[in-house]
Amino acid sequence: MIRFVLPLLVTLTLALPARAEVEIQEVQTPGGLTAWLVEEHSIPFTALEIWFRGGTSLDRPGKRGAVNLMTATLEEGAGDMDALAFTRAKEMLAASFGYDVSDDTLTVSAKFLTENRGKAIALLRESLVNPRFDQDAVDRVRGQVASIIRSDEKDPNDIAGRAFESQAFPDHPYGTDSNGTLDSLNGLTRQDMLDAHADTMARDRIYIGAVGDITPEELATLLDDLLGDLPETGAPLPADIEPALTGGTTVVPYDTPQSVALFGHSGVARESDDFFPAYLLNTILGGGGFESRLMTEVREKRGLTYGVYSYIVDKDNADLWMGQVQSANNRVAEAIEVVKQQWADIAANGVTEEELTAAKKYMTGAYPLRFDGNGPIANIITGMQIEGMPLDYPATRNDKVDAVTLEQVNDVARRYLRPDDLRFVVVGQPEGLSSTN
Repeated sequence: MIRFVLPLLVTLTLALPARAEVEIQEVQTPGGLTAWLVEEHSIPFTALEIWFRGGTSLDRPGKRGAVNLMTATLEEGAGDMDALAFTRAKEMLAASFGYDVSDDTLTVSAKFLTENRGKAIALLRESLVNPRFDQDAVDRVRGQVASIIRSDEKDPNDIAGRAFESQAFPDHPYGTDSNGTLDSLNGLTRQDMLDAHADTMARDRIYIGAVGDITPEELATLLDDLLGDLPETGAPLPADIEPALTGGTTVVPYDTPQSVALFGHSGVARESDDFFPAYLLNTILGGGGFESRLMTEVREKRGLTYGVYSYIVDKDNADLWMGQVQSANNRVAEAIEVVKQQWADIAANGVTEEELTAAKKYMTGAYPLRFDGNGPIANIITGMQIEGMPLDYPATRNDKVDAVTLEQVNDVARRYLRPDDLRFVVVGQPEGLSSTN
């Protein structure tokens, strides 16, 4: 974690009529927590983001789905309030709480009015520190998760995702569904909820962002009150893993007129010097909408799909360069061949200066639009912290993009794009395709 002495300010000039500048302050609480704050006193309202590193990757052996189920049950009663009483108390305060979890992160989002700040934080504290995990609440949420699992089992996109991840990460939590299976979900107990809570929601892995009508001193006091009674440490975080992907095709038979193809190989780490060149390269390859190479070649020229795209996946413990295309069963094989050809062409020949200029314009122009309210800004500055970005990143990000050279992009293309290593997972009834190695 990057630490600065309070107050350290950076002014961000953004092309937004309602927000000409943003000042980010780093706040250190007496209890030892660190938060980033953007003061905005024009509206008596604050957005707060609290993220815990680890997420569903911290499920204990044989307990897959526990962290997800626990997170979904946090708002189902706390302290002396059951689920209904907790909901009513929140509504009376006009407060909004959200709890979510991914492979790497458990997130808590809160929005509250200044006049109700103290009561809202006290209520939020109960859900974080003293969740009830009543059996009826656990069982009710378990039923909701089971419904999601059953639905996902019939969704070609989800089937493809699970099959791809199981090949990429066979010995890591990334390789299995964070919801768990119906069997693992049904086996979870209230004690498993308590264990998952202790494993994930600890002070040694907290990242905090706040935006709104609150001072640094008020935020420091609020955070110690809110989070001071959480455990100091949680479960050990998982180790890094290299994706176990090899080139080839995996066909998963499924009765549908259109096949889904998910493809990818290992990628580039967010902290690497190659990341910005890779990000620009991906924009040209398949991340830049209708102007991308893949969209031009697969959709516009050949009419093989309505959409094809590529993207960089930056997980805490692994990195992937991936893409997806959907096509009719009798045309998906051709679509895949075109993807391979474009992957190989860029790897061998690079991109043009004109393409790079257009990608830079796309990336720099879209970035300020993300700063469009207290909630989104709180989300951004919290994500910056967990990714290890410096405090001045929003002010310097577009400069970093503009500084990337054509030579750097094409060097990254040569080193990272490996068409022979692409693993394609195809769900459907593809004609002319069968599983290989």
